[in-house]
Amino acid sequence: MSATPVRRDHRKIRARRIAIVSAVVLVVAGFNGPAMYRFGSDQYHHYKINQASYKEANGHWDFLDVPAKFKINTIHASLLHTGKVLLIAGSGNNQQNFDAGKFQSVLYDPAANTYKMIPTPKDMFCSGHVQLANGNLLVAGGTKRYEKLKGDVTKAGGLMVVHNEDPDKPITLPAGTVFTGKENGKTFVSKDPVLVEKATKVFDKTTGAFVRNDPGLGRIYVEARKSGTKYETGTEDNYRVQGLKGSDARNVYGIAQKLALDKKDFQGIREAYEFDPLAEKYITVDPMNEARWYPTLTTLKDGKVLALSGLDEIGQIVPGKDEIFDPKTRKWKYTGIIRKFPTYPAIFLMDNGKLFYSGSNAGYGPAKVGRDPGIWDLRTNKFDKIPGLGDADRMETSATVMLPPAQDQKFMVIGGGGVGESAKSSDKSRLVDLKDADPKFTDGPSLEKGTRYPSASLLPDDTVLVTGGSADYRGRGGSNVLQARVYDPKTNKYTRVADPAVGRNYHSGSLLLPDGRVLVFGGDSLYADKADTKPGVFEQRIEIYTPPYLFQGARPEVTGGPQTVKRGDSGLFTVKDPSSVKTARLMRPGAVTHVTDVEQRSVALDMKKTAEGIEVTVPDNSALVPSGWYMLFVTDAKGTPSKGVWVNVP
Repeated sequence: MSATPVRRDHRKIRARRIAIVSAVVLVVAGFNGPAMYRFGSDQYHHYKINQASYKEANGHWDFLDVPAKFKINTIHASLLHTGKVLLIAGSGNNQQNFDAGKFQSVLYDPAANTYKMIPTPKDMFCSGHVQLANGNLLVAGGTKRYEKLKGDVTKAGGLMVVHNEDPDKPITLPAGTVFTGKENGKTFVSKDPVLVEKATKVFDKTTGAFVRNDPGLGRIYVEARKSGTKYETGTEDNYRVQGLKGSDARNVYGIAQKLALDKKDFQGIREAYEFDPLAEKYITVDPMNEARWYPTLTTLKDGKVLALSGLDEIGQIVPGKDEIFDPKTRKWKYTGIIRKFPTYPAIFLMDNGKLFYSGSNAGYGPAKVGRDPGIWDLRTNKFDKIPGLGDADRMETSATVMLPPAQDQKFMVIGGGGVGESAKSSDKSRLVDLKDADPKFTDGPSLEKGTRYPSASLLPDDTVLVTGGSADYRGRGGSNVLQARVYDPKTNKYTRVADPAVGRNYHSGSLLLPDGRVLVFGGDSLYADKADTKPGVFEQRIEIYTPPYLFQGARPEVTGGPQTVKRGDSGLFTVKDPSSVKTARLMRPGAVTHVTDVEQRSVALDMKKTAEGIEVTVPDNSALVPSGWYMLFVTDAKGTPSKGVWVNVP
């Protein structure tokens, strides 16, 4: 006779499970900060991060519900004085879009939660952009041709330098011009038209006698007519231009070094546009003198714009030919200064009119040229290097911010990695005070791990949100950093806050919105899995981070005031409960790409309280407060900011 089976007491088992789960919940709830919810289940995590107490301490992340037809590969984002955000993809790092001429921009209105497609005339992928005094956004450069990796290149090609020895006239060679080598006999064809300036007559300074003609030069990309290694060249050769006759045949010729099947880098364009936030369209302006892909545009003290670096029309880094855009004439002019930088150099306008180069950059350029940080006097081309930079060999893909308030002239350089596709990354936050007579970098608080591509946005309470990035190049090996921190310059400390849901690395950025939240976009992982076997997909989801200060009760409210305040003048703004106001800041709207934003700055305002509001005074320094539109934020004693009110500083 078999033994009677023993029935399990499910009531006791259930009670035991409830006790264990309750104990786990109590233990998990005992942790502070965002680390606590990582030990619980997904359900508990979701429950916990939506609790009021958690949001008050750590803030909160939300996804934008972007309609499918407005989802683009956002590479660039700029806040406009209408309160709307211009999201630019261009071809979006997608050669199929490029080949199809599909270039995209979307205008997002955070207040109304609406989207609008904007006709985009050229491929603005990897352009530069900057805020102008009139409220327009200047966008310059972009993509002329996508790169081809070695192995994908089927036709030998490269740079042809065209010489014109005629001192009386320039010459234009159309696309399709044929060049034949005098020694190698090989034939190459130009891909685009090229204007070659006339030669310059050179005279002896003492006698005035004619010495020589210095030929005008034009640079053009050429390719062999047919595929194969037998069409490569190994040495320099002179090339005659087919179809030229008479004196042109004698005066115009090409010189090329090796023309081979090597990798062909991206190539830039000269085109430039202003985006008009009121008309909500691009306006064509004079093209740059140099084609630029990955350039930086920086506002100068007089309101003009400096354009520098970038890859040119044949995929080589622009050799230091910096140029300036005049918003009044909408034309470009060379500075006459030669100084080389890697692409997307982080160059900021200082309060004395000089420029600060932090060493941050986004990827192309020689490993040993133009990478030292320093202070640059554009008038004299004097460059004073600043020593002490931690992890100086890991500055690519780092972020730089001018710490608030801008009057202090303190900067922080965050994270970064080795040159090119290096796996090296830095966990350092380097600090420098440019008010020091002999400035030097010192190390500030460290990140938890080495981080390339960190995004950094100034907040109205004088702190900095640092979020995202990856430990390896473009997130290889599943190395995206799903963390966010707030840095406080007063305490020189990071505070870990709520974690974002999406990994962000290459082609990502963050942008402060007028309501005090932060928009975070982009992400272009090389692979979609930790094993690095599946190709990555561009991250089209957009997140909004609501900082803790917006979960701490009522916020100050600016209810009225002048729309325009000149430098050195004061403006009276009505404020609900002015006695609660502690600070007033003018914050310049950002324009960010590749985690590079040299526009954002937060300027402290002298403030007097009145019976109905506050009277603020704008500093009388155009290098500290460049002309343009700003957001006026006031904060209370808890650091809770008002919504930004737009103020024009002419």
